[in-house]
Amino acid sequence: MRCPRTLTLLVALLALTPATGNAESIVVGSKNFAESRILGEMFARLIESRTDLTVERKLGLAGTQVCFEALRSGGIDLYPEYTGTGLVTILQESPRGDAAWTLDRVRREFLSRWDLWWLAPLGFENAYELAVPSEVAETHNLRSISDLVALAPSMTAGLGYEFAARDDGLPGLERAYGLRFGSVRTMQQALKYQAAGERVIDCLDVYTTDGRLVVHDLVVLADDRGFFPPYEAAALVRGATLQRHPEIGAVIGLLTHALSEERMRQLNLRVEHEAEPVERVAQDALEALGLVGARAVDTVSSRHRSLWRYMWENRRDLGARTLEHLFLSGAGLLLGIIVAVPLGLLLERRRRSAEPLIRVVGTSQTIPSLALLAFMIPFFGVGARPAIVALWLYAIFPILRNTYTGLRDAAPEVVQAATALGMTPAQVLRRVRLPLAMPVIMAGVRTAGVITVGTATLAAFIGAGGLGEPIVAGVQSVDTTVILSGAVPAALLAIAVDALLGAIERWLRPRGVGR
Repeated sequence: MRCPRTLTLLVALLALTPATGNAESIVVGSKNFAESRILGEMFARLIESRTDLTVERKLGLAGTQVCFEALRSGGIDLYPEYTGTGLVTILQESPRGDAAWTLDRVRREFLSRWDLWWLAPLGFENAYELAVPSEVAETHNLRSISDLVALAPSMTAGLGYEFAARDDGLPGLERAYGLRFGSVRTMQQALKYQAAGERVIDCLDVYTTDGRLVVHDLVVLADDRGFFPPYEAAALVRGATLQRHPEIGAVIGLLTHALSEERMRQLNLRVEHEAEPVERVAQDALEALGLVGARAVDTVSSRHRSLWRYMWENRRDLGARTLEHLFLSGAGLLLGIIVAVPLGLLLERRRRSAEPLIRVVGTSQTIPSLALLAFMIPFFGVGARPAIVALWLYAIFPILRNTYTGLRDAAPEVVQAATALGMTPAQVLRRVRLPLAMPVIMAGVRTAGVITVGTATLAAFIGAGGLGEPIVAGVQSVDTTVILSGAVPAALLAIAVDALLGAIERWLRPRGVGR
């Protein structure tokens, strides 16, 4: 198979994948924590109720940079962001100034650099803070971050992934306060509270609107040097989207100064601690503000439900997620086969250069899955396309390695006999070597199939859907039932895919080979 034909098939398959948005729909994104999901869902429902536009949701994207790249590249049209994050993380400027100065700064820079618009703030700040268990605070008389500095070398800190790396997080605190922890563990936001309760960690970063502050026995330490910048919440929107649909600005503007810090903390608590669905919480918040009419929300909480009952009651959603997951992993595997098998045939004829090239291809396995998915966003936006490309890259190596090895080691004496009988090289390949190598080739395909099904769970972080959606949602709320509602079908799907490919292998295997 020629390379141009392979590339044509790749382009054709990507063209068939669902688009991330079009002129008649608006794509709303969010980061992968409860508050961002709630705000994103509120934006989506407000647009749906007060305009004729349809809304596509890409909620739970993997952090600031993924959301920002998706917005800048047109993968999403808007998402909730914080002015301090825009200043420090995206503009990479030092934290300084009050709330008005920070908002003015990010508005000017985002507009001039990327034609991105900060709408009016929603009325609350969600700032970073450091907190310690009350027992630790009382024992060591900790009231501020400065008080923590002397004790920190003997402590274990549990920090969010972004906080541990951002300039308005741990690196900046080290410079501003001289704060140095004995050890640092990075973990998902919800898990930090559990770790603090079990005294696995002694200090953690928290948000001022985090609902779990209400129910956990923690003491928030004062930022006595004023290190953290203002973090006003606001909608960040593409200028092209506002030009095409100016009504969006007016509709989202209805939320201007509508949400207080206390109100947001209560909403977060319902999702984070009481395991209520984001859709229901967002709808209730909008109804309480009088911005939308009453509307039934067809969602089921996992609280006080067994796994199987929860899965049954959510069977429609899980069925749709399973089909999405199957499409993503199947497309990635198919593209891997289309590229790797012909390449293996080619390399078998050029054995001198085969091993170095295969090793180079194998380096794709060393790239962290989430990093590879994020890398694809500037080129393919968010959604199915970047996920399929990433899964395709992961599928190539095992298939290529096994194809080359199977052809190279396919019964040399049988190949010699076929050649001696006058068969042409093409006939030997088609009738002897490929059939003999088929079990080894299919072993690589089966390995790649299981890899793609497993890796596809991370596609939820770039808005591609699949069974990773309930897994991510469950991790955020530390809800085992929700996590397993995605993990169990994913595991069963991997087993089913391997069994199906095993049946295909037995069908393709020549009689008498490996039986």
